[in-house]
Amino acid sequence: MLLQLATRILRTTDPRCLWKAGWNCGVKGAVSIHKFKRRLKQGIYFPPFLHVSIINSCNLRCQGCWVDVDAPREAIDLDAMHRLISDAKQHGNSLFGILGGEPFLYAGLLDLLAAHPDCYFQVFTNGQFITEKVAAEMRRLGHITPLISIEGREVTSNERRGKPDVFSRTLRGLENCVKARLFTGVATSLCQSNLDELLSADWLRELIRRGVHYVWYYTYRPVGPKPSYDLALRPDQLIRVRRFLVEMRVQMPVLIVDAYYDHLGRSLCPSAVGLSHHISPRGYIEPCPVIQFAKENIRDATSVFELMTHSAFLQDYRRTALQAMRGCIVLERPDLLRELVLTHGALDSTARATALAELSTMTPHFSQWLPGEEIPEQHWLYRWAKRFGFNDFGAYRQANHPTDAKCRALKTALDQVVPAKHNWARREPVLK
Repeated sequence: MLLQLATRILRTTDPRCLWKAGWNCGVKGAVSIHKFKRRLKQGIYFPPFLHVSIINSCNLRCQGCWVDVDAPREAIDLDAMHRLISDAKQHGNSLFGILGGEPFLYAGLLDLLAAHPDCYFQVFTNGQFITEKVAAEMRRLGHITPLISIEGREVTSNERRGKPDVFSRTLRGLENCVKARLFTGVATSLCQSNLDELLSADWLRELIRRGVHYVWYYTYRPVGPKPSYDLALRPDQLIRVRRFLVEMRVQMPVLIVDAYYDHLGRSLCPSAVGLSHHISPRGYIEPCPVIQFAKENIRDATSVFELMTHSAFLQDYRRTALQAMRGCIVLERPDLLRELVLTHGALDSTARATALAELSTMTPHFSQWLPGEEIPEQHWLYRWAKRFGFNDFGAYRQANHPTDAKCRALKTALDQVVPAKHNWARREPVLK
């Protein structure tokens, strides 16, 4: 499998793009992780990876979207983006996730990224604005990887994304990327409507046939003004997702990414362990994209490093999340998150100004944290990469995290509010 994957990537990726991915993302990303570990020993938290939503506007209207896509357009101005990237680079960062809305609606996006050739940018996009010309420019720059969101085949995509012909339009963007020999990925938010369609070996084979190099699976988070709770996965389905990823990594010549587990299959939250934080289109520094509360804004100072490392809100968020669970605090303990927001007087960082009310009405959901159901990585490469680059770095232990026995006890207590306690296959996705 590994030889097939390496051969396929070498044959189908432009050498400049491959070099940039290997150096800016691989080598410099490893250096960034190393510096992150050194800072942790001093009690300094500055993420090695930053996710930046540069604009709120989008051409689609996806179910359960938490971004203010219907609000007037807001975007981080170019000067602020240059300052943000430059400051992060001074502290060892080289990898940035660029999100929206739809990033390709941001005027001057590629010019912005071109000004930082020593970085690597993963652009989360629906792909519909990637023309042959746009793809050719990304190839010329070499340090951009498009991560194209596919939420189902034609019928499912139309329903999930609120517009017609989404699947075919997205595939055109994907084809343009592959033809331009870009290092190309596909992202999927797994939910009830697309799980059977896209969590399959046949779908992975189709993506490989279409020239995709990596796939990123993550699970749907029912948050925002219209959370669509009925799309959330049940615990048995979450286990099914994890088992599928582990098994396919051994069998399929495609890179498979996930963001919720370490090399031993233990769940974790990237923002809780300090691996990543998020900056909103309004410039607010948030724990992660789905937690839309903040105390700091990148416009408050020239250094995002200073803002993040001195944020009492972010520090308390990490401590609270780490002590409570290994999963997603906004799903499992919205009450704790609400208390944290009120204690710090954190601002609602949305344009709609309803995030606190939305949080107050949320009922608990299961996330990736399912004690006793850990599935370790099988493939040595993923096991090594996760151990080095996606571990909890002792954060849960340092935060006096409960032992496994206590974890199970806490989970059992949560379990008791659900009818048919042990029948996960029949359990309703919303806890009552």
